[in-house]
Amino acid sequence: MIKVALPKGRIADKTLQIFESFINKPLCFKDRKLILTEGNFEFMLVRNQDVPIYVERGAADIGVVGLDVLEEQQNSLVRLLNLEFGKCKIAIGSPNHYKMDFSNPNLKIATKMVNITKKFFAQKAMSVEIIKLYGSIELAPLVGMADAIVDLVETGDTMRQNNLKIDEIIMEVSAYLVANPNSFYAQKLEILRIQDYFKTQIQC
Repeated sequence: MIKVALPKGRIADKTLQIFESFINKPLCFKDRKLILTEGNFEFMLVRNQDVPIYVERGAADIGVVGLDVLEEQQNSLVRLLNLEFGKCKIAIGSPNHYKMDFSNPNLKIATKMVNITKKFFAQKAMSVEIIKLYGSIELAPLVGMADAIVDLVETGDTMRQNNLKIDEIIMEVSAYLVANPNSFYAQKLEILRIQDYFKTQIQC
């Protein structure tokens, strides 16, 4: 049996559509159930940030998760395929009136993506103060707690509505198909068959 960890929401819906055509059976989580078993597959719904943990610990053999989560957590997973959906960006944003100055040695950056932010500024040979937040990141520069933010951006509307601008794109993000290394070794043929099928679907 192949166990599949999926993030709740649109990415899970899109992934299940592809699996439906792969196994030629309808797939639907009933009521509030978190596990769906169909044929040789068991699907589980988890939070996006938790998908790599379920896969890394072997509770799932494969999973679908955003590149932002993979880069932030740096888990030891096999990255099988960029699925080309669930696209967004990781961007630096600051208030409209603020001129972003990367030479400022005292920059304060609010984010929930601490590792990605550290890596980005380290590549610029900059030491910044990172303030970890779990939500409403846009608020931090508006109340003077931070100079700028690093956050996920889909359309940019949330930033614009809060009088923030995008200063720089750090990374393009999309969903990835990943595998547990042990599962990939033990069930390689089946997992590669899934990978190949997904390739044909995203090329359509």
